[in-house]
Amino acid sequence: MSPRENPFGQVLVALVTPFTADGEVDWPGVEQHIDDCITAGADGIVVTGTTGETSTLTDPEKLRLVEVGKSVAAGRAKIITGGGSNETAHAIHLYKQSEKAGADGVMIVTPYYNKPTQAGVLTHFRMIADATDLPVILYDIPGRTGIPITYETIVRASHHPNILAVKDAKGDFAEVSRVLNNTDLMYFSGDDTNVLPHLSIGATGLIGVTANITSTPYRTIVDAVNRGDLAAATAEHKRVEPLVRAIMTHVPGTVAAKYVLHGLGRIGSPRVRLPLVGPEDTEAYAIETSLEAVRDIPGADFSNFRPDRNAAAGGALPKVPGTTR
Repeated sequence: MSPRENPFGQVLVALVTPFTADGEVDWPGVEQHIDDCITAGADGIVVTGTTGETSTLTDPEKLRLVEVGKSVAAGRAKIITGGGSNETAHAIHLYKQSEKAGADGVMIVTPYYNKPTQAGVLTHFRMIADATDLPVILYDIPGRTGIPITYETIVRASHHPNILAVKDAKGDFAEVSRVLNNTDLMYFSGDDTNVLPHLSIGATGLIGVTANITSTPYRTIVDAVNRGDLAAATAEHKRVEPLVRAIMTHVPGTVAAKYVLHGLGRIGSPRVRLPLVGPEDTEAYAIETSLEAVRDIPGADFSNFRPDRNAAAGGALPKVPGTTR
């Protein structure tokens, strides 16, 4: 299949949404964090995704995150809005508003909780893609949504002119290869542990949680793969592995990323919104133990790491509830 132009970037950060200690969005913190990620090598930022705690954000917060992202990026990186809804009508409304707010693309997660048939999944995707001129990434993460996007559905969706890519958190590399062989869809690794394996079989890039801590190693891996230097890509993959383990193994990635970013002095609070809570002592200890193996990763200097388990404890109830519909 003929390759399409990539409108998304290659090193995309699944952005955490910095909160204040009482659980409100820390807007200056958001601006600083986006700038840090781009400066470190990201050329795409996914706001309001799973890692951004989209389920507990209000629609006005989601739209403002797009606006702030566009302002801070100032053309240096693409701003993709994630999340969506398991109600097709609400997802259409939200993505239309996101387009008006300046989003460069949308990422549509498989409808969750409803457990629609594949015909329902495909209709959901197509109706959203019909409603916006923005390029679309489909997000395949059955571990969270309860259902996969099957190969047949992906192929059928690929015929829509706005559906250009898939974010894969399913880990079925045989299926990824089959899709890449039979469509002109781009693939983005949605599993931090599998970034290099995805790239090695033809994926375009990554949408990563660990990249919140530093996107520099991922820029190195992608650039090495682009020039055909698998040895350099593999060396960087091995170097970043302990950091990936620290962020992605012990607690939800959002929780760990905020705990680590706060300990590095990069965000003002490690607070998450309920039902997420900060790491318990055993979990915090496991994160900190994994970080002891991190060595010489650009942008990840832990010599002054000061984790604060008390500040991270519990979760916040914001003043205005978010909506999942």
